[in-house]
Amino acid sequence: MKNTAIIIPSRLAAKRFPNKPLAKINNIPMIVYVFRAAEKSRIGEVFVATPDEEIFQVVKKNGGKAILTKYDHTSGTERIYEAYLKQLKDKVDLIINLQGDNPLMSPNSIIKLEKLMRDNKCDIGTLASKIKDDDEVLDSNIVKVQVNDVLTKNNFLGAKDFFRTKKDLKNENIYHHCGVYIFTKDALTRYVSLSRSKLEIDRNLEQMRAMENNMVIKVGLIEDVPLSVDTEEDLKKIAKEIGKQ
Repeated sequence: MKNTAIIIPSRLAAKRFPNKPLAKINNIPMIVYVFRAAEKSRIGEVFVATPDEEIFQVVKKNGGKAILTKYDHTSGTERIYEAYLKQLKDKVDLIINLQGDNPLMSPNSIIKLEKLMRDNKCDIGTLASKIKDDDEVLDSNIVKVQVNDVLTKNNFLGAKDFFRTKKDLKNENIYHHCGVYIFTKDALTRYVSLSRSKLEIDRNLEQMRAMENNMVIKVGLIEDVPLSVDTEEDLKKIAKEIGKQ
């Protein structure tokens, strides 16, 4: 069995930008851009996992597939696991967790991540891009990933650490982390069975739960940084980028 599914966790109750998934970019809800980009990758079924009826209806109205989940998950990964159990258990061996605030994620990047995961052995895969300047290194809103060697377009290297800020940082093998993950079904099942870890809570980075429990995360390189939406200002920047396409 070699089948992949993409599940996009999405909820209205974001602290920094409430109702973010339904914020409109050129008059189209952001969540619609995200699931349509995922569908263009053509690597498997795409679902939006949400606790909110409003998101569920918007996705269905725009031709997508949605799964209603419980409200009380502590992470997007736990939300996609519920959706996996409801809709996909024993039907797929790889599950992609694509962030619902990343409307510029390229279908080609999703395709590359799935291929890297098929060709290499690890629990979890993710993507990163080169850091453009020192401002990115210092920006706590940008998550960084450190790997053991230089990332190239063809390799898939083990993650050494993920962080937002770090003292006395030397910019050696540090990259801009992109918010997409691919799990084996066994890794996803194991991840949600683990308690929230210290660094997961301290850094507000759910991948630290995997790192602190010796799960292997590998990182692939993509050329462009897909901007994520954390603020209304980000939304305006993305609308401009989409207008150029």
